Amino acid sequence: MTMTDPLGDMLTRIRNGAARRKSSVSTPASNLRARVLDVLQAEGYIRGYSQVDYGNGKSELTIELKYYEGSSVIREIGRVSKPGRRVYVSVKSIPQVANGLGITILSTPKGVMADHQAREQNVGGEVLCSVF
Repeated sequence: MTMTDPLGDMLTRIRNGAARRKSSVSTPASNLRARVLDVLQAEGYIRGYSQVDYGNGKSELTIELKYYEGSSVIREIGRVSKPGRRVYVSVKSIPQVANGLGITILSTPKGVMADHQAREQNVGGEVLCSVF
């Protein structure tokens, strides 16, 4: 069966892994997933990730989850823009998560970035997900 929302699948794997206190989770690799993981790592929500190539064009991302005092650093992670309903925002209407304590990840013409970077570079785009 084909997957209709690969990014949503990755976020669900992260959410489920954190709920079960896993040290790492795996997901099929793609450029969009890697860029979102770059933002999560830069913002301190995950320890890191690595890509494993299996040949035949198949590769997998192994995501190392981060914990602080026994609880996951990621409290909530969810998809905003879905395949059936895309959500686009201008720079003036980029949403804040928990009054700025969380981040919104956007796909902009200048690349995938966190909401504060998009405001600094004065670009809007598609709201991919929100993390708190």
